[in-house]
Amino acid sequence: MPAQPEAEEVDNEDQEEAQEEEEIEPQRVRILPGSTDTAASFEFVDEGHTVGNALRYIIMKNPDVEFCAYSIPHPSEPKMNLRIQTYDGLAVDALKKGLADLQDICDVVTDEFTTKKDQFNAEHGIVR
Repeated sequence: MPAQPEAEEVDNEDQEEAQEEEEIEPQRVRILPGSTDTAASFEFVDEGHTVGNALRYIIMKNPDVEFCAYSIPHPSEPKMNLRIQTYDGLAVDALKKGLADLQDICDVVTDEFTTKKDQFNAEHGIVR
C-alpha cells in the first residue's frame, strides 16, 4: 500500500512542473497610449537607470533617431519610460535596433572579460 502514495507524489510533482512550464512571463515592455509610428513612449517593467541610460545612449547613436530620453516616473515604482522620436522610420524599429545593438555590446564585453580572466588565471596558476 505505501507504493501508491509515492506514485501519487510523483504524479503531483510532474503536474506542478508542467504548470510551472506553462506559466508565461508577463510582458515587460508596452507601448504607452498616444504614440504614433515615428514618436512613441515605451514602459519597461522592472528596469531602471542602468538599462534606461545605456539604451538611450545606444539609440541616440542611430542616425534615424531625432530624440531619445528615459525617465523613472517614481522611485517606488519599478518602471522606466523611454521616449523615441525618429525622422522617418518607425520608433518601434529604433527600439528593436537599440536593444539588439546593446545586446551585441554586452556580448563583446562578456567575451573580452572572460578571455582576460582566463588569461590572468593561466598566467597566475589559478585553477577553476
